[in-house]
Amino acid sequence: MSNQVLSVTDHRRDRAGLVYVYPVVSRRAGGVSVGINLNVNKACNWACVYCQVEGLSRGGPLPVDLNLLEQELRGFLEQLVQGDYLQQYVAEDCRRVADIAFSGDGEPTSAPEFPLAVARVAAVLERLGLRGSLPVRLITNGSFLHRTEVRDGLAALAALGGEVWFKVDRADPEGMLEANKSRQMSGRVLEHLRTCAAIVPTWVQTCWFARNGREPDEMTRKAYLELISGARELLRGVHLYGLARPSQQPEAGELARIPEEAMRAWGERIEQETGVRVSVSP
Repeated sequence: MSNQVLSVTDHRRDRAGLVYVYPVVSRRAGGVSVGINLNVNKACNWACVYCQVEGLSRGGPLPVDLNLLEQELRGFLEQLVQGDYLQQYVAEDCRRVADIAFSGDGEPTSAPEFPLAVARVAAVLERLGLRGSLPVRLITNGSFLHRTEVRDGLAALAALGGEVWFKVDRADPEGMLEANKSRQMSGRVLEHLRTCAAIVPTWVQTCWFARNGREPDEMTRKAYLELISGARELLRGVHLYGLARPSQQPEAGELARIPEEAMRAWGERIEQETGVRVSVSP
């Protein structure tokens, strides 16, 4: 296990020396997030240009060892709740366990074992007396919502009192291709977003950044506002955030953070034109 203090700029998956479970300090979750990585081979169906996964490839995950995942999660949560892990490895102002998050090195719902993994998390929380007190989140690009087993997993997540952070960085086809290397159409994204939000409490999470010195243009912004408006009555809100850690993708040198004032102005516009509340992490 690394002896360095966790920080928002270091989200390495091997910090705890485990296969599926890893700790990070999440600025959006507001403390230590216990990550569950179902994509240990670093394969994803998207390839976001800002992705911090070194060695990212396109594809699907390896089979998930659910028994090992459950064992790791139980043992690590015991360290956090009953041991001195927070005192040793976490800065004082972040010493709280914020959530358990299905995230990691690829799209979590691409794993066929996803709904079974949610059930294992529920079992661990029940055993440790944490069910209902420790939030469980899924961070997803939403591209597999057409699968019955994924929707079943979302229903199980909802039964845990969990929520989804659904990635929508851009809404126009050109923007999605440029930001995420995804060829999904906005109508499909909206359909999946509405399906997700009807099953489980759902936030949109949006990474907003400049590329080659240019911020997203007005056409890109209008397409985004239209998509968010299409699900406004179902959404809990939007997490709007900027670049926090260096990209490990070939496009890294083309990306830049947008100034805080501009980010907050964009967040205010989203609220004004869609009626959806926005939290901003520049």
